[in-house]
Amino acid sequence: MGYVRKSGCDRILMDAFKLTRSLIDINSVTPNEGEIGSFLFRYLEPLARSFGGSIERQEVERGRYNVWAWWGEPEVVFSTHMDTVPPFIPSSEDDEFIWGRGACDTHGIAAAMIKAVERLLEEGERGLGILLVVGEEVDGAGARHANRNPPAVKFLINGEPTENLLALASKGTLGFKIKAAGRACHSAYPELGVSATELLLDRLNRLRELEWPSDPLLGETTVNIGTLDAGPAANIIADYASASVVVRVVADLAETEKLAMSALDGVDVEVFSYTPALRLHEIEGFETSIVKYTTDIPKLSDWGRPLLIGPGSIHYAHTAEERIPKRQIEEAIDIYARLARSLKASGGPA
Repeated sequence: MGYVRKSGCDRILMDAFKLTRSLIDINSVTPNEGEIGSFLFRYLEPLARSFGGSIERQEVERGRYNVWAWWGEPEVVFSTHMDTVPPFIPSSEDDEFIWGRGACDTHGIAAAMIKAVERLLEEGERGLGILLVVGEEVDGAGARHANRNPPAVKFLINGEPTENLLALASKGTLGFKIKAAGRACHSAYPELGVSATELLLDRLNRLRELEWPSDPLLGETTVNIGTLDAGPAANIIADYASASVVVRVVADLAETEKLAMSALDGVDVEVFSYTPALRLHEIEGFETSIVKYTTDIPKLSDWGRPLLIGPGSIHYAHTAEERIPKRQIEEAIDIYARLARSLKASGGPA
C-alpha cells in the first residue's frame, strides 16, 4: 500500500478506484473514524517519506484523529473529511459507477486528492499538503481542532461533491433544537393540562410562515423540520415536545438567527449549528457552480483562501443509492493537479 521505491522511481501501488473502494469498505460513520484514520495514515506515510515530506496524527479525541501530511512549506492544501453518515454500506462497482456509503461524500474525493498529490510530487512539485479530518457530518470537530494551530497556508482546496465544478458560493447553516414544556393529564380532560405538542406545533408553524430572505446568487432560505418527539402516549396530554430544525442560510447569519428566534417565544432553543453563507473564488479556466450545502471551510478559516470542488453529485450523498462516476474521479485528479499548479504559479484569485 502506498509508495515503494524501485530503480530510482516511485510506483503507485493502488489505483484511484481501488483506493475509493478500500475507503468505502471501512465503516467510518461518525464518530467511528479510528480505523479509516489508521488506513489513511499508513497509506500516506510512505508517500511522505519517499518525497521528503512529513506526516502527523492530530488527536481530536480518544480514538479519533485528523491526518495531516505536507511536503515543504505548504502553499496549497487539499482537504476533505473521512467520516460518513449512517448507515454503513459496503462498496460495489459497475462499468460506470462506484457505489457505497461515502462514495461521493467524500471517499472518492479523498482518493482523487491523494492521487493528484502523488502526481504532483512525481513531477517535482512541493509546497503541498493534504488534511483529512473527522466529524464533518456532525459537528466539524476535526476542522475546529485543525484550525487551532494551522501552518501558513495560502490556499485551501476543500473537497465536497460539486460534479467537478468550482463552487462560487455555498449556503450557511443555522441548526437548533426546540423544547416545549407542558403539563400532563388524561386526554379526556385536556382542560386540566397544557399540551407541549400544541405549543411546539404552533411555534413550528410560525417558523414556516416567516418571510425568509433570499439572495440573487444563493437563492432562497430553506427550512427543514427534521425530527419530532413528544409525549409518552396518545391518551396523555404531552408534558414535553421537541423538534430539530435546520435553516439553510443565504443572508447575514446573525439576522437570520434573530428572525428565527422571533417566532420561538415560550420555548427553549438550543443552537447546535451556526455556519455563515460563503462567497468563494472564481479561477480562470475552471467551470463554476453554486451549492446549497455547508462545508468545513468556515471552520478552517485560518488555512488560507478557500476553494470548493470535487467529483460526484450531492444529490446521491446521504442516500441508499450513493455512488460516484468513475469518469469524474479520473477527471478530478487532473483538475486538482491543474488547480494546484495554477494557484502556485499565479498566486491565486485576485
